[in-house]
Amino acid sequence: MRVYVPLTLPGLAEAHKTGELAPGPLTAYAVTPGLREWYVSDDIEELEYAALNRAAAASLRMLAGDPDAPRRRVVVAVDVRDQDAVADPDRVLDAGALGEVRIASAVPMAKAAAVHVDADDAVVDVVAAVEALGAADHGDEDARFTVDGAEDHDLLWYGVQEIPNIVG
Repeated sequence: MRVYVPLTLPGLAEAHKTGELAPGPLTAYAVTPGLREWYVSDDIEELEYAALNRAAAASLRMLAGDPDAPRRRVVVAVDVRDQDAVADPDRVLDAGALGEVRIASAVPMAKAAAVHVDADDAVVDVVAAVEALGAADHGDEDARFTVDGAEDHDLLWYGVQEIPNIVG
């Protein structure tokens, strides 16, 4: 199963240095039955793109919790065994948990298929989104619009061999 693990650039640098996404349990995003039902599509590429975007939103939240991290959303796409990515049955109906899965233990970076990172032109919108996140969570429509501005940027795709250049 392909899962999308949200990170920050310092988190990616650490994973590259240690050779694993750790420690477990990890929160990731995948094409789950709930995501399929919500997205109403049978196109696996569209569904995986939706899961990637859910992970990008989680990366934005990580940035909000780490004021020193460069303001770029980061998502690592990794392949794990289906049974290793478990959705919380108590959160199936929670819209905020669509596509969310837990992976109990660390995942070797050797399982990574790609890395997705914001382009330079997204940074201004990501900075604004991080600052507006709290207000958006409390129902402020203008703040929600600002957060959506970051989500309008597609993440760039990088091969795992390019990680040293990304974090360097």
